[in-house]
Amino acid sequence: MSASASLAMTHLVPLAKELDEDKVTPGVLGFIVFAVMALAVWGLMKSMNRHMGRVNFQESEDVDAPTAGSKAAGAEKHA
Repeated sequence: MSASASLAMTHLVPLAKELDEDKVTPGVLGFIVFAVMALAVWGLMKSMNRHMGRVNFQESEDVDAPTAGSKAAGAEKHA
């Protein structure tokens, strides 16, 4: 542990003793984990919106596939 980190911990220890030892709180680490997860979700949503914007939802017309009008015309010829 670096000297500055150990100095910071010695200043925080008296603050921790003033709190009730039976009370459990998420603290700074819980906030940091939550903030990182929130940023990750935000980034994933932004990426998803960008990728969904690139998707072309129009179907291409197949030249080989018969259309509904040609099916009806073909049925009349066979009848």
